[in-house]
Amino acid sequence: MAAISTVSMLDSDFDVDKLTYEIFSILENKFLFGYDEPKFSINQKHTIPVDQFKSAKPIAGKVRILSIDGGGATDGLLAAKSLAHLESGLRRKSGNPNACIADYFDVVAGSGAGGILAALLFTRGNDGGPMFTAEEAVKFVTKNRGKIFRSSPVGILRRFFRPAKAEKEFRRVFGDSTLKNTLKAVLIPCYDLTSRAPFVFSRADALEMDGYDFKMSDVSLATSAHPAVMGAVEMRSVDERTKIVAVGGGVAMNNPTSAAITHVLNNKQEFPFCNGVEDLLVVSLGNGESDFSAGDLTSSPAGFVKIAGDGASDMVDQAVSMAFGDSRTSNYVRIQANGIVAKRLEKMRKQSKKGDMLSIAEEMLGQKNVESVLFKGKKLAESTNLEKLEMFAGDLIKEQERRKTSILPTVVLKKATTSPRTSTATTLSTLSSSY
Repeated sequence: MAAISTVSMLDSDFDVDKLTYEIFSILENKFLFGYDEPKFSINQKHTIPVDQFKSAKPIAGKVRILSIDGGGATDGLLAAKSLAHLESGLRRKSGNPNACIADYFDVVAGSGAGGILAALLFTRGNDGGPMFTAEEAVKFVTKNRGKIFRSSPVGILRRFFRPAKAEKEFRRVFGDSTLKNTLKAVLIPCYDLTSRAPFVFSRADALEMDGYDFKMSDVSLATSAHPAVMGAVEMRSVDERTKIVAVGGGVAMNNPTSAAITHVLNNKQEFPFCNGVEDLLVVSLGNGESDFSAGDLTSSPAGFVKIAGDGASDMVDQAVSMAFGDSRTSNYVRIQANGIVAKRLEKMRKQSKKGDMLSIAEEMLGQKNVESVLFKGKKLAESTNLEKLEMFAGDLIKEQERRKTSILPTVVLKKATTSPRTSTATTLSTLSSSY
């Protein structure tokens, strides 16, 4: 009897030890690797396969990217109104009347008019929050379109002309704020005539090296410098060591979505657990399609630039959409008007009817969303642009709530200068300058 009791006790101890091991194994996997076993109970005996440990992937959420096109028929108004609707949806769904765009995105990339919007919404203000709300950004773009995009001299002088009105307005708004003063990861492109390569103003680079830190007023001026309207603008970094001669981002990178995705996937310091498109939430905002006739193509340099920008934007959209594969309906949203009202918008623009232009931008948002299919052109989706923005606002809030209980950081933004290293943002410019 004693022997039998001893064996029974050993078997019991073995079962307890095994159960304890399994409990801690499951807990460890649940909190570190996202393992989920809802049917687990003390009375059940589980065997956890070794393969499950090997294939377990850290659940650190999704990196949220906002990308804003340059150019288009609306000079930024369509994207600005999209952002206003998105911010309104975030406030309503979160119950926070002070919620802002910068709270719900980790990365922003903007080109041309989109770069200006990115700067307005993601530069830190005196109160620690963003300088502008989305609605305030709409008013800024509406009020200052003529200063930023339309006023210029003609002839050879425009090559040396620094657009005084735009520069004065940007300096008034941003003061001495630099890329280091932005709230999240910021990427704003231009084309550098000195290196003859795209140059991307990057917060990550600015924090690593003063030679990559520029005033936000200069950044905004560089990305909006239309080569056929105002010519190139010359500027230097804060430490005056880096000089660039810039024309607008619409020339280099009218749709910066792919640049933003590449930056995130290759920046393991700030996005340590992001390994593929399935780890991203991306919204890409277009600015409406330009409308040009054959005469415009042959007589207007601006026509060539805008057509090239629109074409590049569509190609990026198609390629990115294909790259997302099965995730493109859930992880990637493109907001773009279908061009039906482009002629009406051009007429309103020439007449400078601000209220009418805003109403047309609203009409564009009410259109069915345009989806690009690689090698197959475009098609109209079932959802409108506004409906897609509404759904995306819900996804952003879900990710925000998930992070409140996560023990793994999705984003680790740099806060201080580290050892010099060139990020993916400016690699192209730096390499071009070296040869």
